[in-house]
Amino acid sequence: MKKVIIVLLGLILIWSCSNDESANSGNNEINNEPNVSANQLETGASSNDLLSDSTFTSLYIEVVYVEGFAPTQNTIDNFVNFLDNRIHKPGGITVETRSIVSPGTSPYTNQEIRDIEDANRTKYNINNQIAVWAFFADGESDSNSGSGVILGTAYRNTSFVIYEESIHDLSNSPLEPNRSVLETTVINHEFGHILGLTNLGTQLQSDHEDSSHPKHCNVEECLMYWSAESGSGIDNLVGLSSAPILDSQCIADLQANGGK
Repeated sequence: MKKVIIVLLGLILIWSCSNDESANSGNNEINNEPNVSANQLETGASSNDLLSDSTFTSLYIEVVYVEGFAPTQNTIDNFVNFLDNRIHKPGGITVETRSIVSPGTSPYTNQEIRDIEDANRTKYNINNQIAVWAFFADGESDSNSGSGVILGTAYRNTSFVIYEESIHDLSNSPLEPNRSVLETTVINHEFGHILGLTNLGTQLQSDHEDSSHPKHCNVEECLMYWSAESGSGIDNLVGLSSAPILDSQCIADLQANGGK
């Protein structure tokens, strides 16, 4: 079991962001109707819009999960607290949670995840509110291999997926992390990519990108660290009551891009 957990961490913190249609990432109100394409940009393209209040003063998070695979309420609370500490949204952060029936296509390809979003997403940027889609899947990624499991992917500028079934399989046993700690780690890490970390739309203020694992921090204790080789991160989650946090260099990057 320990070997499986150790192999997993690097893939919890996997960067698997995809490029989508180019469009303006700012306020996309057109006759008071959302312009869907503005929520289908490259990961990190809306980092400043999310971090600052210059264009959008509030954030709406649409959390959609397959029945039976909802994140814990503690995880949602941890996620909102993470955002409160990093972004300027004086109009507040709203979280909507709702379930859908299983799409029945696990293991999921990246395109299938996009298709599920396109068929079920209802919230897009409008007026002074920016919207984010978070999907909690009832299966695994088809990119899994014999050496590791992907638990989350930030794949658009306001979209990420959590492979909740895989999280269930690798949490809440005596030799595994607490489920909420594992969920929080994956969610916060993927949203860190959406906020432009590391060097993914939010410019570096110091030299801390891991040259061996681009778009990740080279500080081992940081939330944005890639640890596929060492496997130390997830092993260290066992027995903990909270997820890793961003290191000072990642925080400095976010602050320079309009964040807290």
